[in-house]
Amino acid sequence: MDGIDRAMLRRLQDDGRMTATALAHDVGLTLAPCHRRLREMESNGVIRGYRVEVDPAKVGLGFEALVFVTLKDRSNLKGFEQEVAGIGQVIDAQRLFGEPDFLLRVMAEDLPAYQRFYDDVLVGLPGVEKLTSTIVMKHVKTGGRLPL
Repeated sequence: MDGIDRAMLRRLQDDGRMTATALAHDVGLTLAPCHRRLREMESNGVIRGYRVEVDPAKVGLGFEALVFVTLKDRSNLKGFEQEVAGIGQVIDAQRLFGEPDFLLRVMAEDLPAYQRFYDDVLVGLPGVEKLTSTIVMKHVKTGGRLPL
């Protein structure tokens, strides 16, 4: 990974839909070496994919909660992780050091929909001892870019 690769990644983090021609121009390459570098970064897993940012409120998911999860013990760790990975309303899940054990980012239509999800899904996850929810009031910064 050299300075040109990092420049390419910076530009793609800002605009993942830019053409390879525009990218090559921006980083001072011709098209063929730009394509080669892109393919290499994709095959090495440096570039994991390309996504579209969707406004949650405009698709009926205007309620967001951060849920801190503490497990009873470590015996249900794998089962918990597998189940959480398959739940669409959980859009981010991180395992943490210490307590709590996990941080989940959950999207719902509104507070009553979140309450139903909490009661019907979250409390039934394997090994859950404690759930603490915090409602997201406002996003100050989203879609952070890696400082390349």
